[in-house]
Amino acid sequence: MDHRIRSPRNGRVVRGARSGAMGRASTRRSKARKNRPFWVELPLLVGIALVLALLIKTFLLQAFSIPSDSMQNTLQKGDRVLVDKLTPWFGSEPERGEVVVFHDPADWLGDVPVDEPNTVQKVLSFIGVMPSAEEKDLIKRVIGVAGDTVECAGEGPLKVNGAALNEPYVFPGNTPCSDDEDGGRFKVTVPEGKIWVMGDHRQASSDSRYHQDDATRGMVPVDEVVGRAVVVAWPVGRWSTLPVPDTFKNVPDKP
Repeated sequence: MDHRIRSPRNGRVVRGARSGAMGRASTRRSKARKNRPFWVELPLLVGIALVLALLIKTFLLQAFSIPSDSMQNTLQKGDRVLVDKLTPWFGSEPERGEVVVFHDPADWLGDVPVDEPNTVQKVLSFIGVMPSAEEKDLIKRVIGVAGDTVECAGEGPLKVNGAALNEPYVFPGNTPCSDDEDGGRFKVTVPEGKIWVMGDHRQASSDSRYHQDDATRGMVPVDEVVGRAVVVAWPVGRWSTLPVPDTFKNVPDKP
């Protein structure tokens, strides 16, 4: 609306008097914002950063620390990997050959001691830079998915749906399977909603092979999978992606 004010001297219409007043008020507010000390705005900036970090941690990516040697040499103890948590929200399920992080399905970790995190570690865990000390998570490679038959006799080779896997990622000096009573010889069919996982350091990995007498029969429920590890983010000298090995392309469809 155009507010008009008549001049007391000549009766002319003066336009924009109100607009000018509003403009001056806006200028004063702008100057006040510019003069606001940084420490006053710092809590707001920190709050926004924490909210964004929490959203990223919950829906997009989360960092996990490798706690053991069970995935050598693909992953070293102390590596930090970034895990894709977005695609499972769209119904994507783990595929053969992927490296995945999952919640302990049947107390596989047992009574492994966990150090009490300090305040800094708790903050880093909250924003997703470090995993929570309370969460019992593992990281392994998916060997079989629902409907697959996974088998191994003696020292190998490992077979999926009858196809022998060529596994260059297995730790040097290891055999594809262990020739022992617990996990050396097996033939399993993966049920719906489950996956069969193994570590790349076969002789140093307590994986599906060694938990066939558990409630889950060595299987990991898909619902317990946090996401796929997609990249080694730390240390800088080990930056790399974690692609699916070509050998899994040769696995035939489920029988």
